[in-house]
Amino acid sequence: MSRSQSLLIFFARRVPAVITFWGIFCFAACPQCLGDEKVNFGREVRPILAKHCFTCHGPDPEARQADLRLDTQAGATADLGGYQAIKPGDIDDSEVFTRITSDDPDTRMPPADAHVPLNQHEIDILSAWIAAGGNYETHWSFVPPKPITVPDVNASGWCRTAIDRFTIKRMEQAGLSPSEPAAKANLIRRLYLDLAGITPTPEEVDRFINDEDPLAYRNLVDRLLASPDYAERFARSWLDLARYSDTNGYEKDRPRTVWPFRDWVIAAIAADMPFDQFSIEQLAGDMLPAATTDQRIATGFHRNTMLNEEGGIDPLEYRFYAMVDRVATTGTVWLGLTTGCAQCHTHKYDPITHTDYYSLLALMNNADEPELTADPPEVREQRREIEKQIRRLENQLATTVLNSKDPQHELIRADYAIWYQQQIETASDWRVLRPEEMKSTMPRLSLTKSGSILASGDVTKRDVYTLRMPPTAEPLTALRLEALPHPSLPAGGPGMAFYEGRRGDFFLSEFNVRVGIQDVALARPSASYGKISVGSGSADAANVLDGSGSTGWSTSDRQGTANRLVVNFAQPFQSNQPWTIELLFERHFAAALGHFRIAVTSQPGGAVAAVSAAALESRLYDVRAGKGELDRASQNQLRRQYVQTSELLKEHRKPIDKLRRSLPEPVRTLVFRERSKDDLRTTHRHHRGEYLQPTEAVPPAVPAMFEPLDPNKPKDRLALAQWLVSDKNPLVGRVAANRAWREFFGTGIVRTAGDFGTQSELPSHPQLIDYLAAELTRGGWSMKRLHRKIVLSATYRQAVGAAAANDPGNRLISSFPHRRLDAERIRDSLLSATGLMTRKIGGPSVYPPQPASVSQMAYGSPKWNASSGADRYRKSLYTFSRRTAPFAAYISFDGPTGEVCVARRDRSTTPLQALTLLNDAMYMEIAQGLAASAVRDVGPNGTAEQIAARIFRRLLVRAPDPEELRAIVDFYQRHSKGKQAWTLVARALINTDEAITTP
Repeated sequence: MSRSQSLLIFFARRVPAVITFWGIFCFAACPQCLGDEKVNFGREVRPILAKHCFTCHGPDPEARQADLRLDTQAGATADLGGYQAIKPGDIDDSEVFTRITSDDPDTRMPPADAHVPLNQHEIDILSAWIAAGGNYETHWSFVPPKPITVPDVNASGWCRTAIDRFTIKRMEQAGLSPSEPAAKANLIRRLYLDLAGITPTPEEVDRFINDEDPLAYRNLVDRLLASPDYAERFARSWLDLARYSDTNGYEKDRPRTVWPFRDWVIAAIAADMPFDQFSIEQLAGDMLPAATTDQRIATGFHRNTMLNEEGGIDPLEYRFYAMVDRVATTGTVWLGLTTGCAQCHTHKYDPITHTDYYSLLALMNNADEPELTADPPEVREQRREIEKQIRRLENQLATTVLNSKDPQHELIRADYAIWYQQQIETASDWRVLRPEEMKSTMPRLSLTKSGSILASGDVTKRDVYTLRMPPTAEPLTALRLEALPHPSLPAGGPGMAFYEGRRGDFFLSEFNVRVGIQDVALARPSASYGKISVGSGSADAANVLDGSGSTGWSTSDRQGTANRLVVNFAQPFQSNQPWTIELLFERHFAAALGHFRIAVTSQPGGAVAAVSAAALESRLYDVRAGKGELDRASQNQLRRQYVQTSELLKEHRKPIDKLRRSLPEPVRTLVFRERSKDDLRTTHRHHRGEYLQPTEAVPPAVPAMFEPLDPNKPKDRLALAQWLVSDKNPLVGRVAANRAWREFFGTGIVRTAGDFGTQSELPSHPQLIDYLAAELTRGGWSMKRLHRKIVLSATYRQAVGAAAANDPGNRLISSFPHRRLDAERIRDSLLSATGLMTRKIGGPSVYPPQPASVSQMAYGSPKWNASSGADRYRKSLYTFSRRTAPFAAYISFDGPTGEVCVARRDRSTTPLQALTLLNDAMYMEIAQGLAASAVRDVGPNGTAEQIAARIFRRLLVRAPDPEELRAIVDFYQRHSKGKQAWTLVARALINTDEAITTP
């Protein structure tokens, strides 16, 4: 019995099913029944398969059932033991058709308990597709864009740019017509809000309305594109993608300094840096030849990941989570794909395998995460000037007190003589000892030319350094460990701790010397300075010899300075074989030593203690050994050190201490630094995405679905960055162009802005998105040029209108969409309307007023000290962003928290938004400023109508109509007995829908 006969018998038992089957069969089998239009696989068939089939029969082998793949033509047409899931051109022998039309719950697909069945329309589409040959097509977004011909249209007179020909073509196909042009007052407000994020003044509006020049609109566009406001406006959108925040996230959520990255973004956009260069510098700027400071700052893009500072965590585990975030963000921003599914298993919908995911991670996995000093030039100059003044005052004090014969300073001079003699008597003949070999449990150790040892890379909560030393030529009596600062370390070192409050700190638990496995006895340890942590007691140097990992030596709160630990041998030590020094760093946080040097002495009796004037110790020892006197420069240096530390000079030092406190803190920002080629990390695939379940090693590569990296070049972060913006990536131009379109129309040509995969909504204008992508890539990757092209179009200049009945989502843009402004532009547009806005660009974040209770929700209840003066009125881009307690006025309007990459903000409508605009202290202050500026503009003789109209125009740009004006004046008169009646008017207008939407 043939399969067709079996099907006929099966359906004959179910009369309704017979009718359905024969109706579909005839429809599929008869070409004349299909009409002229061919079923489109990408637009009609793939979404059905993805919705109903790919979960069990898609790319993921672990989730795949019955060894059947329906996401590829080879899998769907494979021989499954005498039958095929899809037999091209033959519905009768296609098992998929049999299963989706079956009435038997045991055989029907998808199973009733797992998924809703296909509806009749979906069955019709699949049957027609199989009958037509069942051909698969690559998903549209994975196909490289082809040259697009601008279409011919009937309404060519309406078109101002090539963009309009694409949009009007779709309108004509749907029987729609474009809206009338927007009024000039509305158009200038729209342009200002979209290109600059602020409100134009009434005077700017009047000039534009009265300008008869045919190029007036174009000139306005060019002026706004050239303004600093444009760069700040679009920097905010990019920072959403970069998950920018001023704090680390997680429980403690302490502050971090990453605003130099934000300022780099502003400067890059202002300069119209080509998008390909803009991308490469953020992903791998440190790897470019002769990388500049700015290019290194740009790598802060992927340092915006959250950082967990809790004491009990494994730093390497949270580094893994940071890498997962970086892969997901890279996928969203440059591929428009959701890669996160493949962290745990092969993607169910898109052709990204589990191994592909970790190969992509491997390309980014070899970066260390140091800090970079990024002081602006004015800060560097300020520091140099203050340090010069400090040296001058110290020299003056030393001369006045130590060189004079004034009797009132006799006690100080005597104390200095004693201190000077102590420095000489305790000086030792130290010589630097270079290790023959260095091993570490985690950080990488490298030997510098000066003999110091620099650590870099990853750290854990328990790290051990083992230094193998050469045989000794003579007996040694003491060892010295110098903890040295270094610019590559957090806060300048000497430690590798990266936690706020302990940044640059270390914690040495134990100091051991061994020959083979035999411990060498040590005694009489001392330190030039020791402290466990800020605000706590001193750290006794003896802790490093007590055999307990919970005690140790630290120089907390002396970050950026050198300090010394001296350990004496119990007996003179000599070894004719290599011997080892072992340093144990064990704490509830990662606290290894980042830069240090080992020195030894053979001085009889060993070193009594760590000398405070260690920088001069070798010269002091020469004096002790009778080898001459200190030269003048050394004497002056020694005097300055005494002046800096003597208790007797505490009062004299107050002017110097005040100057020292005024020194600007170094601006240290977070960057990447690629590891050397001989010290690369090995990346593993992690079973089910679990950090603790690494499996086989994977090579660095882009997903196999794409054209691979150049095989003749290193496969690293720079190669990935260059590949992402190359012709080998068919997505980047489309994703960037779609993002630009969404900025102006609220919705992208592809609605799912961060997902161009098989589950995404198809583009509303497929040819237009490829045209814009080509314009971007062929036009020098200029985003400013693309933005200009969009806002010059007739499509953008339409009036706001209701969506057509046959286009309820206004996807065909037959009118300009009604769009609520995002949180920051709401505040900035209102603030600029008052005339209070401060136009300073860049620098540390500021604190506009907000309820104190908001910040108190965060760990430790940090205070929110509202900024005063000009900082109070800076643009919202510069508002301090705390991840665990976001700025209340922004989060109410769906602002981001900075925890994850945001490709598209939500647009909610809640009562809290109205309450925020009505009652938030910041908006009350804006209402007061708006009222005051309007009263001031009109003058003391102004009428209520004039003031009301001025407030209206400052805020909404257009002139009020007579009915609106009467209502406003009536409202004012009802409250005119109050002192702030005009403030109430401004407050009411701020709360209109028109005030927070684009016209």
